[in-house]
Amino acid sequence: MQLSNYEPFPTNLPIIIEDNLFLYPFMISPVFLTKEEDIEAATFAMEKNSLVLLLTTKEGYEGSRESDEIHKIGVIGSIMRKVKIPDGRVKILFQGVARGELVGDLETVAIDEINFNSGMVHLLENKNFNELKVTALVGVLNEKIKLYSQINNSIPSDLMKTISETDDPYRIVDLVASLLKLSKTDAYELYASDDIEVRLLRMIDIIASEMESARVEKEIRSKVHTKIEQTNKEYFLKEQLKEINKELGVDAQRDEEIEEFRQKLEAIEAYVEEDTYKEIEKQLDRFARMHPDSAESSQIQTYLEWVFELPFGSLLLQKLNVNEVKEALDRDHFSLEKPKERIVEFFSVRQLAEKREVALEGNAGTILCFSGPPGVGKTSLANSIADALERPLVRIALGGLEDVSELRGHRRTYIGAMPGRLVQGLIT
Repeated sequence: MQLSNYEPFPTNLPIIIEDNLFLYPFMISPVFLTKEEDIEAATFAMEKNSLVLLLTTKEGYEGSRESDEIHKIGVIGSIMRKVKIPDGRVKILFQGVARGELVGDLETVAIDEINFNSGMVHLLENKNFNELKVTALVGVLNEKIKLYSQINNSIPSDLMKTISETDDPYRIVDLVASLLKLSKTDAYELYASDDIEVRLLRMIDIIASEMESARVEKEIRSKVHTKIEQTNKEYFLKEQLKEINKELGVDAQRDEEIEEFRQKLEAIEAYVEEDTYKEIEKQLDRFARMHPDSAESSQIQTYLEWVFELPFGSLLLQKLNVNEVKEALDRDHFSLEKPKERIVEFFSVRQLAEKREVALEGNAGTILCFSGPPGVGKTSLANSIADALERPLVRIALGGLEDVSELRGHRRTYIGAMPGRLVQGLIT
């Protein structure tokens, strides 16, 4: 299409305002019209064989179509076809020709009982440029867009061929810009600039940024795909295992027990050492793989049940107050001055060390040894200390123990193995 076949510029043209698309010269694109004034402008242009100026609204457009909500620079072009579609909209096929600028404000024109927007339009000519520098920039842009097309498979090959065969740098920028998902503001700023060097540099930066975004997106998509495949594989294998177990007569209750154990293991993860966690997890995995009728399966199940009975995470902070310890000892005991004095002295040192933030040797646990014949008050002293510190007390009588295993626990491989008195004291 030759502009010389139409009225010389500047001239008054019908104006169509597009809210969503941003079009460029040399593009043939369908445009859907919903506003009555745009439909009338298209009708007038086709009847009079007139060019039109296609403008776009700004970001944050609220529907009023005032001059300050519309970009003044747009695309001059012609309407090749106009079709009314059943939903009430009108579809036109618009062919862009050149850049144009609205001079002044929009005007409402009424001709032959139709109303549409029009305005004085100035043709924006392409400025001369430094051919050597622009050629170099075009070469860089072509390299970038080729690399980008390898990452983004949605770019048509015929369009890539058109870009590589085009000599006009203005057209190259417009063609490349049409490939990218630019915001209306970015697209307009790039389109409105009349400095081709600035436009090429900006386009190279945008392509580089898009390539990095596409690379990261592809990497994330690959990781997600791998994770989904792994999850699907695990699910498939678990379902297969369930069916096999069902055929073998394995009770589904076992799966529920294993799942319950795993949930309990998850709950205590933050409170146990890494080696302890790995050992429990290892035993749980062994238990899950074993046949439920095997003797070792029963042993491991008993072991896991005892492990998860331990009060992991139930931490009681020690309330250390020497005065309360002394009051509890005096309240519960008459006389016994020397033992009470020694106990108060012991806790005084600990309280003073805490206040001065001094770490005592063996601070992880302390042993107080009371020696004396039965009935002199050893156990009652321990009860008073526990009451004063507000800590639970477990009484373990060593008299009558036949085997040290009763204190520290049996080996798991023994039939009827039980944890020792110490562990049982923690659980109860």
